[in-house]
Amino acid sequence: MPLSREKVEFYLTDLETPIGKAINLTIASLVLVSSGIFVAETYNISEDARIELRTLDTLILIIFAVEYLLRLWSNENRIKYIISFYSIIDLMAILPFFFGVIDIRFIRLLRWFRILRLLRFIDRRLLIGTISNEDSIILIRILFTLFTIIFVFSGLIYQVEHPVNQQIFGTFLDAFYFSVVTMTTVGFGDVTPISELGRLLTVLMILTGVAVIPWQIGDLIRRLVKTANQIEIVCSGCGLAFHDADAGFCKRCGTQLVK
Repeated sequence: MPLSREKVEFYLTDLETPIGKAINLTIASLVLVSSGIFVAETYNISEDARIELRTLDTLILIIFAVEYLLRLWSNENRIKYIISFYSIIDLMAILPFFFGVIDIRFIRLLRWFRILRLLRFIDRRLLIGTISNEDSIILIRILFTLFTIIFVFSGLIYQVEHPVNQQIFGTFLDAFYFSVVTMTTVGFGDVTPISELGRLLTVLMILTGVAVIPWQIGDLIRRLVKTANQIEIVCSGCGLAFHDADAGFCKRCGTQLVK
């Protein structure tokens, strides 16, 4: 019996049932594998290994495309879904597959935004058993966001600079190093872009580093301080494990806490 649209949409978003967890963990794993493949391709590997990696990458892209079409098909409000943040990220992840026959460099840059798809999977329901404090989930999201920003910019600057500046931007690690020192405004000057687009990206990286990273780190410090002031009191209603020392009721469900 074929699955209805409601069931397809449920399993694509569900993090509670075994099927929903399996689907979403598989997608999250494929995002990591796909990103790892592209990083590996920046290094000097054998041609056979490179062909195998590209074949695997193509299969992953096909899976991403099928996933996107299933989400679009099963969604009631398709227009709203198409213009939603995660839908745009998903579409950017599969665009290189549809336009791969055309040599459009900026389309290839979009593949690095696949890593942003992982943000939807950082959820207490998916990580249950390993993380019990809701604030810890927020801390992980902040750290992951910082890593994602640096990772995406590293991919962009590598794609732009490597074809014209291979001695400086030889591998992904070179681009990652440049992104870190640029976005933290350290700026050693030992690695510099030479293309106009590369310099434009550098300016954008500096602005992002000045605007986003201090805000994220400040939020991280506030969360750390808040978490340090909490004590372990397991709520009998929802199972939340940590609360403020003077809390009489659970901040999530309102159940009275037994100390």
